[in-house]
Amino acid sequence: MTQTTEPAAAVESPESTPPKRTRIHRAWFVAAVTFVTIIGAAAFRSLPGLLIDPLHQEFGWSRGTIGAAVSVNLALYGLTAPFAAALMDRFGIRRVVAVALTVIAIGSGLTYWMTAAWQLMLCWGLLVGLGSGSMALAFAATVTNRWFTERRGLVSGILTAASASGQLIFLPLLSWIVETYQWRPAAVTVALAALAVVPFVWLLLRDHPADVGQKPYGATEFVPKPAPVPGAARRAVTVLFSAVRTGPFWLLAGTFAICGASTNGLIQTHFVPAAHDAHMPVTAAASLLAVIGVFDVVGTVASGWFTDRFEPRRLLAVYYALRGMSLLFLPVLLAPTVHPPMIFFIVFYGLDWVATVPPTLALCREQYGDDSAIVFGWVLASHQVGAALVAFLGGVARDTFGSYDVVWYASGALCAAAALMALVIRRRPAPVPAVS
Repeated sequence: MTQTTEPAAAVESPESTPPKRTRIHRAWFVAAVTFVTIIGAAAFRSLPGLLIDPLHQEFGWSRGTIGAAVSVNLALYGLTAPFAAALMDRFGIRRVVAVALTVIAIGSGLTYWMTAAWQLMLCWGLLVGLGSGSMALAFAATVTNRWFTERRGLVSGILTAASASGQLIFLPLLSWIVETYQWRPAAVTVALAALAVVPFVWLLLRDHPADVGQKPYGATEFVPKPAPVPGAARRAVTVLFSAVRTGPFWLLAGTFAICGASTNGLIQTHFVPAAHDAHMPVTAAASLLAVIGVFDVVGTVASGWFTDRFEPRRLLAVYYALRGMSLLFLPVLLAPTVHPPMIFFIVFYGLDWVATVPPTLALCREQYGDDSAIVFGWVLASHQVGAALVAFLGGVARDTFGSYDVVWYASGALCAAAALMALVIRRRPAPVPAVS
């Protein structure tokens, strides 16, 4: 009797145990907080193009002078990124991002009282540039590398799209504020938006999966939290010196510089004033930029999905070639009213806006392994240097030639060169352990 009942109990025991519910991995919550953080910080990215005409009219500053301040902002946005990535390894993501948002709020808020061009350089160029650089895509790269071993392309695409989502939210609002109440309340709105995100970062963001006793998403083994890395600045420079001795770094930096020149430096900074030159209302032009943000989300997430499945080099070549072709048509599309060909351009350009980021991140990871976030920070620095040059030169060209046509054509040619550069990047699979 005893021998027959014990096996029965053994068989019935597993069946009587309720099945475990599948829990959502904490990495997705961290990614969600990062997404919201980047959206909140995106307000400062939406404002420069809206400030050029109001500042020119109120203070009499040339577009070249205003463009120079924007170029300082864009350059620092990129040059700060690799140091910010190293600082995140030293002090943690939460502290660095919270301080960066506070600096953005201070810089943007102080512009309310400015009366001279050097104050624009200091507040918007230096302070907002430094703060925004610490909130750059290196932040997204660090979160992706720490919390995910699978779906990295998709996650990097989603986090990159967060900036476009912020642009979608803030551009129409800020353009309405500028049109209705002038530019100062818009600057205050940017400051408040940056401050509002700080509590989310401090309370909800975590630096590493080990902080909550979990493995990275998709990992087969627990990954201990690494010790803080001292000498953040020294490490960022050391990684740069190592990377510049490799050919792929220069090709990635060159293509990404052209990416920045043809997006942040060109369209984001000069599209609204160029459309205004064609007698299009500022609110209509800003709304078109917001529509770019809508399709940027779709294009970037799709690009992340493609990057997990196709060769990143070829994706980059296609993206740059299509972008260059579209820019060649823009001068004939600008008009007082929004017509279907312009809408087609906006949709097309939006899909391609930062679709280059996931494959560029993937190539950095492939080539440089554990240092990829810092290397990507330096590649992003080249992106912003390219953006800064075109932000400045675009304003100078407008002052010199009376239109932006030469800038559109030159940027289209640069994109064609970037497509060729992407194709000659040497493949070197990174020594990433296989995931079963």
